[in-house]
Amino acid sequence: MPENGLHWIKQKELMTDDEIIRLCSIFTQLGVDKIRITGGEPFVRKNCMELIQRISQINKLKEVSITTNGILTEPFIPELKALGIKSVNLSLDTLDEDRFFKITRRKEFQQVMKTMESLLSHNIQVKINCVVMDGQNIEDIIPLVNLGKNLPIAVRFIEEMPFNGDNKEISLKWNYHKIYEHIQEHFGDIQKLDDPKSSTSYNYKIPGFKGEFGIIAAYSRSFCGNCNRARVSPLGILKTCLYEGGGINLKDVLRSGKSDEELKQIIIQSIHHKPKDGWEAEKISSDPNAIHQSMATIGG
Repeated sequence: MPENGLHWIKQKELMTDDEIIRLCSIFTQLGVDKIRITGGEPFVRKNCMELIQRISQINKLKEVSITTNGILTEPFIPELKALGIKSVNLSLDTLDEDRFFKITRRKEFQQVMKTMESLLSHNIQVKINCVVMDGQNIEDIIPLVNLGKNLPIAVRFIEEMPFNGDNKEISLKWNYHKIYEHIQEHFGDIQKLDDPKSSTSYNYKIPGFKGEFGIIAAYSRSFCGNCNRARVSPLGILKTCLYEGGGINLKDVLRSGKSDEELKQIIIQSIHHKPKDGWEAEKISSDPNAIHQSMATIGG
């Protein structure tokens, strides 16, 4: 979270629930069978549960998952379970309460841990997203891996990206290789798991552990050739790559009266022109400032 906070978007600039449902339906008709609700923080949105329920009922959709910071999530977990939500990604960069406040600007560490415990008790798969930041949370890497010793948790360590709310250069000291070597030095024997098709993470298991861990080379961008993801922001901006500045405004297209078939063609054309990787996307970005927006606005 940037020190000076975030710019809050006016309600009229956001997509309505009906617009989101229409877009989700169009994407599923084009072959998308998994939708992840993220943000920002999805549970800040009023009637978020009603929206998730409507999305989960879309024909041909096989899976709905959620990424959340865990602060507002806990009361909704029984309902998420009832809707068939099987997986929740929890953004958690540290297991230290003081460091948590320094990173997030919120004194909500205990609430996030309560959310994690509730998700596990409801047999919802928990994946923890941890951005590895030099000088901020390196001492949390090993404790986070150790969470998987007795808990069926998947921890994903993510290379720091330039989404820090300003134009400061980041340190890639803690890249994929450095993170892996740090974990291996501590635990020794590590088993490489088979990575699912189009996975963004390289996945591992320590013998005897219930959980597992993975590393996402988000800055090195070594997984770009297999990426099959697209993102639509709350403003309706279609991004085929996180490093893409700008993007097609599908909300404006929706409100212009275009038909579903016309929308499909616009989406298909955008996917066909997807940059070959994140480096190319950043290089050709029409809006360099968008590259450096805060991860707190982008979501997981």
